[in-house]
Amino acid sequence: MIPTTKTSGIGLTTVIWRAAVLCSSLLAIESFAQSDYVSPKTLYGYPDLQGVWNYASNTPLQRPEEFGEKEFLTPAEVAQLKAEREAAILANTERTTGGGPPQQGVGGYNDFWVESAGLQENTRTSLIVYPKNGRFPPLAEGAVAQHSDASGITEIPGERPVLYTVGGIANDGPEDRGLSERCLVGFNSGAPIFPSLYNNNLQIFQNKDHVVVLTEMIHDARIVPIGSRPPLNDDIRLWTGDSRGYYDGETLVIETRNFNALTGSFMEPRVAYGNSYNKALTERFTRTSHDTVQYEFTLDDPSTFTDRVDVLIPMTKVAGQLYEYACHEGNYGLTNILRGARVQEQNNAASN
Repeated sequence: MIPTTKTSGIGLTTVIWRAAVLCSSLLAIESFAQSDYVSPKTLYGYPDLQGVWNYASNTPLQRPEEFGEKEFLTPAEVAQLKAEREAAILANTERTTGGGPPQQGVGGYNDFWVESAGLQENTRTSLIVYPKNGRFPPLAEGAVAQHSDASGITEIPGERPVLYTVGGIANDGPEDRGLSERCLVGFNSGAPIFPSLYNNNLQIFQNKDHVVVLTEMIHDARIVPIGSRPPLNDDIRLWTGDSRGYYDGETLVIETRNFNALTGSFMEPRVAYGNSYNKALTERFTRTSHDTVQYEFTLDDPSTFTDRVDVLIPMTKVAGQLYEYACHEGNYGLTNILRGARVQEQNNAASN
């Protein structure tokens, strides 16, 4: 199961996101697309990106195949999807409160925690904007996509290291479990950043020669030096890579390499594509209005994909602060998974 410890009480936007879905409109997209906006500047003259930003989204990462190369939804399609989302929310609420058919497993959350819609209505058909079909390109020769069970509950036998975030290959030890279950890498944090079930918030700090990108999930902070600085030795490999940043006009650009190959080159919660050893990641943060940042990233990894991948995610400023997400300090889920497996082994041995 996914770790359930949250010391932040409630996520910054989990209470208000439903109202935001109902109130959002195409006007948000129009303001997002403004190109004449000039960002306020920091004390050092850089575009000011500081604050807490929410990157929740109801736009799928990959485009449904029936849309082909269609990039945007029509107003009628937006209304239909909104109605379907609201119906799904109602059905899930009934299920988790005992009014519907039983769910698999004991469950970890109810709808109170879920943050699966953006604060702005994104009419794109996918967050992936390149390749043109809005989907991952084919895997490179020799690359493997590592899959967990769709429910995240049933183990699918495999080999270590486990590169995806949710699920596992066995219960022999913590190394058999997904990375988020081990509190190493969140399923929506790290490099790159993309939305998932909850904790879709980050905070940006800037000074003269550094930027810090602090994600709410697993309380991970990337400290990014700005300006010319030699890269790390190629032998030094890190979970979230080695980042270097610079400003290109109104845009903060962060380039990251030196990943440790213990994560997927790209990770959806239950799928890891290739591994991250040869991954080169370029992220761009551009403030396009008072309360909007356009976040884009390009993933270039010829050992995993036959082409690059470009993703665009709108971020919305929120009036709140981040609290510590204490994953390791209270990760009872992982402890109990392993303890339960030992008890089951003892029972099986006794019955034989």
